[in-house]
Amino acid sequence: MSQNKFEMDFYPTRTGPESKIISRTDPVVYSDSYDELSKEQAEFFEKNGYLIFEDLFSSDEVSTLFDELTSLTHDETKRDMPQFILEETTRDVRSIFEIHKISELYGMLCRDKRILNIAQQLLRGKTYIHQSRVNLKPGFDGKEFYWHSDFETWHSEDGMPKMRAVSCSIILTKNYEFNGPLMVIPGSHKDFVSCSGKTPDEHYKQSLKRQEIGTPDKEILEKMVAKNKIVSAKGGAGSVIFFDCNIMHGSNGNITPYPRSNVFFVYNSIYNKLVKPFCGLDPRPEHIADREFLPLEPVNNFLESS
Repeated sequence: MSQNKFEMDFYPTRTGPESKIISRTDPVVYSDSYDELSKEQAEFFEKNGYLIFEDLFSSDEVSTLFDELTSLTHDETKRDMPQFILEETTRDVRSIFEIHKISELYGMLCRDKRILNIAQQLLRGKTYIHQSRVNLKPGFDGKEFYWHSDFETWHSEDGMPKMRAVSCSIILTKNYEFNGPLMVIPGSHKDFVSCSGKTPDEHYKQSLKRQEIGTPDKEILEKMVAKNKIVSAKGGAGSVIFFDCNIMHGSNGNITPYPRSNVFFVYNSIYNKLVKPFCGLDPRPEHIADREFLPLEPVNNFLESS
């Protein structure tokens, strides 16, 4: 039984010295209708755990978003805000959390029907933003994000009960195969990796810069990759990647001259409301895991609505 009095923990993690595999019991695609996604696209997501849409947003839309991001990252008055995660050595901005609340433009972007309707089809029904962020990898100095399942952390540290959430990544600068794009292991979302170790207090302060607790053992990763390979989710600016909350993913560091910036929106079903964290500690701050639970209403175009 979990730390939650009325919640059974179907995905126990960080409870022992070794990682292990637990079979997924939740659906991947919750809806059997084909409004935004075709039957073939829904089946691909079910099987592989991700979908890539080339050029979903126009170059003018991306330019507006990138200008807004540049303004935020160069605003020295904001760098000490808890939403701004800085690189440990250079103090460059690594991530900006709660971007949909900091910026009105990004607040409209997460409601744009081109992405929100897809998320709501996959999850069947209304959603809200569990987490939003922009991840930046400047040329030459962008750091890596180690292999992990987002759900493992959201379940353990935020109290997300079920796998009924999906991430949407919008590419703001071209993601080549060599400048640290998102990498996924197709099919890995069908198994939950129960990780070893124990969650320290305020673990997020370290894990947002370099995650060590909540990452799978190398032996498990080797087996996953041997079975399913690795896909580099590269694409041009304006392309969009949807990926399942439990898919194993990560990204390399960026030692090229080409910067890489992606915005992420995590859509969680209104029927998957957060409970007390299953690790038994206090919840992470609201700017990392929103507990306000405000359902989103779609807008036709984020630029017209902002």
